[in-house]
Amino acid sequence: MSSDYKKELEGLADYVLREGASDLHLSEGKPPAIRVNGNLLPLEKQARISRADAEGFAKVLLKTEDEKRFFSEKEVDVSWAYSDKARFRVNGFFQQGGISFAMRLIPRKIQTLEELGLPPILESFTKRQQGFFLVVGPIGSGKSTTLASLIEMVNASRSEHIMTIEDPIEYVYEQKQSIIDQREVRLDTKDFRTALTSLFRQDIDVALIGEMRDIETIAAAVTAAETGHLIFSTLHTNSAAQTIERVIDVFPSDQQEQIRIQLASSLTGIFSQRLVPKIAGGRVPAYELLISNSAVANLIREKRTHEIQTVIQTGGEQGMIDMDRSLAELVRTGVIAPETAFAYSLNPAVLERLL
Repeated sequence: MSSDYKKELEGLADYVLREGASDLHLSEGKPPAIRVNGNLLPLEKQARISRADAEGFAKVLLKTEDEKRFFSEKEVDVSWAYSDKARFRVNGFFQQGGISFAMRLIPRKIQTLEELGLPPILESFTKRQQGFFLVVGPIGSGKSTTLASLIEMVNASRSEHIMTIEDPIEYVYEQKQSIIDQREVRLDTKDFRTALTSLFRQDIDVALIGEMRDIETIAAAVTAAETGHLIFSTLHTNSAAQTIERVIDVFPSDQQEQIRIQLASSLTGIFSQRLVPKIAGGRVPAYELLISNSAVANLIREKRTHEIQTVIQTGGEQGMIDMDRSLAELVRTGVIAPETAFAYSLNPAVLERLL
């Protein structure tokens, strides 16, 4: 590789954009690789990345203080902007003593729900004055993109003070009807907990919490939702029921009753999504939507979260969406293959009946 690592990175970023890739991987000892429609493709014509190359990329991707932290702590999360063309969320890490970077593309344009293939009912959650709405799913399932679309809806339609707290900042919003402030952990605030505590003194109406990683963050988020704020956040969980259990299980047993009561009163909904390979190429979202109502609140309070899946399956008239029905519909309309649906189903027996 040439010693102009900024030019090299920009060339790779251009390739990511041309190929419609979602990720770029740079690992010492290997050629660069990209992920397209979920498949990882090594760029075999590219030279293997040497130690000098990896260190050169680090200098382009990381500010001086981030570079020091990376080499001392062995991992780092940052964002990298490629002029006005694209932004990447970057995770730097060491493996077997070598340097690696995993770079997720963050498109400049924030897409609408329709463009993303998501149900229009999600817009209703952006109209709430307060509450707690979670978008969940595995890594790479499009959670950040969905949340950005929802925040942009608020930004474009309501006069509110919106705050995002992220590590690192992903989508950058242009201020429209709302005032929108974006805080990056370590750059603008010490940590998620500190930033969340400050929300109560910053006259915030709506907040996006990039990820709920610990008990303090979850407790502050639920309290904020209870006290007149509209809170959006995310977790790496697979379903609504699992999400509720995860939130409660984070707390010590003597605090779980209190968090159940708080969650029952503040939760507005949970949207779980997957990006599923299409027959014609590309990926399409399949999803589950829990809308919290009095029945759901009672199940949370009474430790009967295992019954929530039944509420979703029978709640279609209220706008709830069952994941297996979503997958079955994609099979019926010829978008995905039956075997793909079964691979992504959380309850194959139910899916089989639906097909």
